[in-house]
Amino acid sequence: MKNLFSKSLSKKRLAVFSASFLVFASVIGYFLYEGTKNTVALTLDGQETVVKTHADTIQEIFDDLDISLRSEDFLSLAAETSVKDNLEIVWKPAKQVELLVNNEKQQYWTAANTVSEFLEEQGIDLSEHDKLSPAPKEKIKQDLTIAIERAFQLKIVDGGKEQEAWSTSTTVADFLTQQQVALNELDRVEPGLEEDVAEDSVIHIIRVEKVTDVVEEPIKFAVVTENDKALEKGKQKIVKEGQEGLLSKKYEVILENGKEVSRKLISEDTVREKQDKVVAMGTKVITQQVSRGSNESGGTEFYVTSTAYTANCNGCSGYTATGVNLRANPNAKVIAVDPRVIPLGTKVYVEGYGYAVAADTGSAVKGNKIDVFFPSKAEAYRWGRKSVKIRILN
Repeated sequence: MKNLFSKSLSKKRLAVFSASFLVFASVIGYFLYEGTKNTVALTLDGQETVVKTHADTIQEIFDDLDISLRSEDFLSLAAETSVKDNLEIVWKPAKQVELLVNNEKQQYWTAANTVSEFLEEQGIDLSEHDKLSPAPKEKIKQDLTIAIERAFQLKIVDGGKEQEAWSTSTTVADFLTQQQVALNELDRVEPGLEEDVAEDSVIHIIRVEKVTDVVEEPIKFAVVTENDKALEKGKQKIVKEGQEGLLSKKYEVILENGKEVSRKLISEDTVREKQDKVVAMGTKVITQQVSRGSNESGGTEFYVTSTAYTANCNGCSGYTATGVNLRANPNAKVIAVDPRVIPLGTKVYVEGYGYAVAADTGSAVKGNKIDVFFPSKAEAYRWGRKSVKIRILN
């Protein structure tokens, strides 16, 4: 009985020892396994973490973490780099962005932090006139759309003044807004505001103004004639002097680029009334004749240079200086004289012409010179120019 108990106790001790040994070996093995791991500091998309790993390469670390690496991702060390203790690794996953350049789309993967870094990474240059959206400092995020509008050159003619300009706009209205060009109510733009603009386009801005112009114009007076029986026929007498009136006209004037293109009368006002000129016309008929008086053989005689004229000469009114209507009295015997030599109204006898009255003057009749009246040009031409003797009868 004692032997059986001793044997049973020995087996239990052996089992306990074996179990304890296995536990001890496992613990020792665990600590040995853990103790041989490398400590690696990871910065994963901005998040810092520390891992212990038996991985031989950085690629194996990301495989263990079930992270797929893209060629566009940022990795501070090459994926084939061997892992060693206290290794520091920075990883930034690439994000997909859409680049829109003048409505042409293209997809990119990038690990850049900002829009400006992305453009630099892709070798995309911008001119000072190009339009970029979003701003260069904007952070890159997944599915971000980056739009670039390339600027082009065109001309703007504003009020007749031409200048060069750059634009990224698609319509005339957008372009004018971009250029800070203000339009007045009446201004006109060619082409229209809704039209598209393109490189080398010319945009005309016609500056339109509506102004009021007041003009004063004279009102011509009329000449009113009245018959006067007491006045010798052919003579005139001014009864009332004429005076011009004054009319004020108001116009609506349209100017385009400072030049008048239309004018519309909107009102008129008489500032001063006109006064017509009144002229009395003689109707009393006096027969012009020279009587052979007792003084026919007497009187002063002297020689004068004579010429001839008619009532229809250039510039002739048909009336003499004393009011005789020569056209109405073609057979009148009249001579033109210099009143300083022969007073008007003097009765004379002209050799070769006969008895006459000094009833007219002439700008060329000066001194001892007379101009003899004939009813026709033929008779005047036949008389010509000659020296004749004249006798004063009264």
